Amino acid sequence: MKDFALLFRQANYNYSKTSPEEMKEIDKRWQNWIGGIAAQGKLATGGSRLATEGTVLKAGGVVTDGPFVEIREILGGFIVVKADNLEEATTLAHGCPALDSNGSVEIRPLFV
Repeated sequence: MKDFALLFRQANYNYSKTSPEEMKEIDKRWQNWIGGIAAQGKLATGGSRLATEGTVLKAGGVVTDGPFVEIREILGGFIVVKADNLEEATTLAHGCPALDSNGSVEIRPLFV
């Protein structure tokens, strides 16, 4: 088996306008989806949700506010899964809650 990173990209969704009840439902969908992958023995690491604030270091030592605020989709989080090949890793990505809000899942093999 190989390790694959599933990178969650979402449109710049403003969670500050989400009610606590809606946030619980969103969290539940993520927990159920990741739990399903774990139940199959395919979860390599739990990954993490990423904060929206941060900085970006560019060539020449330039530090800018970020991350990547100039693009429409932001990297919202990641997990690492175990799969036999890219096709299986892509199948595991189906059902990702990011897809419910017009987001995407980028599936990338890891070199280890």
